[in-house]
Amino acid sequence: MADITRRFGWRHLRGAPTAHIRHHRSGRLVHDGPGLSFWYRSLTAALSEVPVDDRELAMTFHARTSDFQDVAVQATVTYRVSDPAIAAARLDFSIDPDTGVWRGAPLEQLSTLLTETAQQHALDVLARTSLSSALVDGVAAVRERVASGLAAEPRLPATGIEIVAVRVVALRPEPEVERALRTPAREQIQQEADRATYERRAVAVERERAIAENELASQIELARREEQLVEQRGTNARREAEEKAAADAVKAGAEAARTLRLTEAEAARTVQLAEAEATRNVRLAEAEAERQVKLAEAEAAAARAVGAARAEAQSAWLRVHGEVDAATLHALTGTRLAENLPRIESVTVSPDVLTGLLAKLGGAGGSGESA
Repeated sequence: MADITRRFGWRHLRGAPTAHIRHHRSGRLVHDGPGLSFWYRSLTAALSEVPVDDRELAMTFHARTSDFQDVAVQATVTYRVSDPAIAAARLDFSIDPDTGVWRGAPLEQLSTLLTETAQQHALDVLARTSLSSALVDGVAAVRERVASGLAAEPRLPATGIEIVAVRVVALRPEPEVERALRTPAREQIQQEADRATYERRAVAVERERAIAENELASQIELARREEQLVEQRGTNARREAEEKAAADAVKAGAEAARTLRLTEAEAARTVQLAEAEATRNVRLAEAEAERQVKLAEAEAAAARAVGAARAEAQSAWLRVHGEVDAATLHALTGTRLAENLPRIESVTVSPDVLTGLLAKLGGAGGSGESA
C-alpha cells in the first residue's frame, strides 16, 4: 500500500519499488512507473497501484479419478503482473487518493481466475486417470498439465499476468481409501517382520543351546577346580593354624615377660611413692606440732600481757577514784549513766516532781555546807 501524506490541501504519494503507480489527472496520464514519489490534489487525481512482485497462490481442491475416487490436490502457483498498464485497465487496481487503500479487491479476482483455471486443467487430467496411477504418477502429470494449461490460457496475457512456476505438493485420497491402500503393504511388511522374527528366534534357540552346553562344560570345570580349591584351602588353613599357634606361643611368652617387668616396675614405684608419702607426712606432722607449740606459747604470753595490763589499769582506776571527792564521783556516775541511757526526745516535769527535786537539792546543799 502506498504511503500518502497530507500537507496544506495537497497529498504526497510515496510508492514502493515493487508497486507500479499510475496517476491520471483530467483523463491524462501524468505519472507511470514503480517506486514513484510526487505531489497531487485528491480532487483531480485518479490513482492505481499494481503490485509487480512475484506472488504465491496456494490452492487446494478436490477431483475425481476415472474409477470414481475422490482425491485432494494441493498446489501452489507463482505469478506476477508483467504489464501493469493492461492489468490496471482490465482489473480495478484504483486506490483512494486520501488513504492509499484499494477501492476493490483485485488480488482476490486474480486468485479466483488462477485457481479456477488450474483446477479445470487438473480435473481434466485426473478424470482420465485411475486412482493407483494418480497416486504414482499423478503429481508430475497434474503439474505439467496445469503449467501448460496456464501458459496457453489466452485470458492471462490479456490481463497482463505471467505465470512464473507451478508446484503440485500432494495428491491424497480420502482417509478411508488411503488406509485401505496401506493395508496390503502393511500386511506384507508385517509378514516379512514375522518371518524375520521366527528366523531370529530359531537362531536364538540354537545359540541358547550352544550357550547351555558351554555353561554345563564350564560348570563341570568349575566344580573340578572348586574341589582342588577346597583341598588347597584346607592345606593352607592347617598351615595357617600351625603358624598362628607358634606365633601365639611366642607372643604369649613375650607378653608374660613384659607383664612381669611391668609388675616389678609398678611395685618398685609404689614402694618409692609410699616411702616418699610417709616421709612427707612425718615432716608435715613435725612442722604442725612445732607450729602448735609456738602458737600456744604466743597465746600464753599474750594472755599474761593482757592480764597484767588489765590489772594495772584496774589498780590505776581504783587509785584515781580513791583520790577523787564524792561530788566528782557523783558527776562521773551521772555522765556514765547519761552515756548508757537511751535517747529521750522530750521530758515532761510536773510541779510535784519539781517541788520534790528542789527540796532534795536544798537538803543536799544544807548537808554539804554543814559538812
